[in-house]
Amino acid sequence: MSGFQPVDSLNSPRFVGVPTFMRLPQAQPGDELDVAIIGVPCDSGSPFRAGSRFGPNAVRQMSLMLRPISPYRDHINVFEALRIADAGDANVVPGYLMESLEMAEAALSAIAGQGIVPLALGGDHSISLPAIRAVAKRHGPVSLVHFDSHADTWDSYFGGKRHSAGTPFRRATEEGILDPSTSIQIGMRGSLFRPDDVSQSTALGFQVIDTDAALALGPQALAERIAARVGGNPVYITYDLDFVDPAFAPGVGTPEAGGPTAREALAILRAMTPMTIVGCDVVETNPGFDGPGQITALLAATVALELLSLIAVSR
Repeated sequence: MSGFQPVDSLNSPRFVGVPTFMRLPQAQPGDELDVAIIGVPCDSGSPFRAGSRFGPNAVRQMSLMLRPISPYRDHINVFEALRIADAGDANVVPGYLMESLEMAEAALSAIAGQGIVPLALGGDHSISLPAIRAVAKRHGPVSLVHFDSHADTWDSYFGGKRHSAGTPFRRATEEGILDPSTSIQIGMRGSLFRPDDVSQSTALGFQVIDTDAALALGPQALAERIAARVGGNPVYITYDLDFVDPAFAPGVGTPEAGGPTAREALAILRAMTPMTIVGCDVVETNPGFDGPGQITALLAATVALELLSLIAVSR
């Protein structure tokens, strides 16, 4: 059994103690970990709703509701299979995106450079770029599995600004740290700025499966499509909560009507098969717009646990 166990909520109430992710121990220098949870509370790249800087702690708070055993993956105990700790948050400079991304990259590189898988809690989607930079230093170019209602491959925003929550995967492709020919984007939907808002991704080499096609395929066939696309390559998984319909995830930066339910979204994750995951993130949780029951934060925490379960079975 791993020494990195969460506090047992059968013995100590959930509201007691420091609210780390799922009540895990706080990471210490020299810890030999498989996965580190790290918050990246940066929302300076958000083109619409600010407030996802408060996402990491909202996700941690609602993660107290979760339990260590996954009945969807042969009852694996995630924390017996993996050594996981909460590494706290990367530092940021509010209102200064480039400086914040540099700080995030340094914090994430300190994790990935030791061979530890970072699971980043955002923050807006701009934080995926420093995370991919960090894991690519260790593993080389990665294959991307991207759940989102938007492609985030725009070239620029607001008069030529090349870094925002809408540009990380174009920048990562240009930097050669992401291989679009083995990457897949899932969930694109809704109205567009321009006719090529989605085809710009296919022009870069990504495979794109929009929401209608993803739901028509169903979880198993979609999981097979993902596995075939990434193969045995090192994989980075990024999960924007606006992939899910705002009826089930209202607290996001850029909500988009017409998405999957929470149940459908989780079924897709639970159908995914083992792959070489070197990093992942769950982004765009915005507690200022969440429902009174913090349903978006709870879903984000559940998505993070499903990613941990996938990493566990992949090992």
